[in-house]
Amino acid sequence: KLPEPTSVHWHGVILPAGMDGVAGLTQKAIPVGKTFKYEFTMKKAGTFMYHPHFDEMVQIALGMVGMIVVHPKRRDARRVRDYSMMAHEWMIPIGSRRPDPMAMSDFNVLTFNSKAFPSTEPLVAELGDLVRIRLGNLGPMDHHPIHLHGYEFEVVETDGGRVPKERRWPETTTLVPVGAVRVIEFVADNPGDWAFHCHMTHHVMNQMGHDVPNLIGADTKGLDARVSRVVPGYMTMGSTGMGEMHKMDVPDNSISMLGGEGPFGLVDMGGMFTILKVRKQLTGDMDPGWYDHPAGTVAGEASAADLSRDGIKT
Repeated sequence: KLPEPTSVHWHGVILPAGMDGVAGLTQKAIPVGKTFKYEFTMKKAGTFMYHPHFDEMVQIALGMVGMIVVHPKRRDARRVRDYSMMAHEWMIPIGSRRPDPMAMSDFNVLTFNSKAFPSTEPLVAELGDLVRIRLGNLGPMDHHPIHLHGYEFEVVETDGGRVPKERRWPETTTLVPVGAVRVIEFVADNPGDWAFHCHMTHHVMNQMGHDVPNLIGADTKGLDARVSRVVPGYMTMGSTGMGEMHKMDVPDNSISMLGGEGPFGLVDMGGMFTILKVRKQLTGDMDPGWYDHPAGTVAGEASAADLSRDGIKT
């Protein structure tokens, strides 16, 4: 149904060469209006991806990617919370209705499963669950150091296969390169709401305009007033950083640069960000809401007695 030919390539799947999906090399491109059949046996369990190998720059940039999970015949004896998350990046000019497929850098919307925070789905788990998160990256250009708060984990699998136990080590961040899969596992033994995000700072912001000058330290009100006469709605990045820019008006069909409201105020990250929610007991797989912290376990303003005890003068 596309207005141009395409094909389907299977990342990490061992199959006959004629099923590999590289247009012009292993098969003819799938013509407009035609249907091709791919048929092969999955020889091993694992986490794999697929994407076109025809006009990749346009078709991948428009989101023609996906993930395949092949489970072993013998399932895990214990309960597993199994999540699949595909990282992607898009150039969506503010106010436009589709990505720019010709962009080669300066992507301004970063997503998990095609959603940017606060629209991303939370990951939920019950205390004692084994949590498995399958991370795939078929974005056009950028690698992603994916970081989990409150836990350490092990990379147990790539799209090349399982990692032997003796070759694993504890991590809190794992790099997911373009065109790769990393599968992490850990036991949910620490209750709370835990951030899970890319650690590239500009990957946790939405529709960031990189061509807007950053004049931190300067009073930009006068400049904004003059420039906005020529460019309506113009606004510099501000003299105190980005923390309040989520309140800026944006054109229709656009999203705030930053995230959304949390239980203690603004969560000023958006984009490639979601939340792991671990609870003592769950009634299902739905979002359990915000975590109810035990008394005395939330950071707050230090009292005069606290400061005096620690020898801090104000």
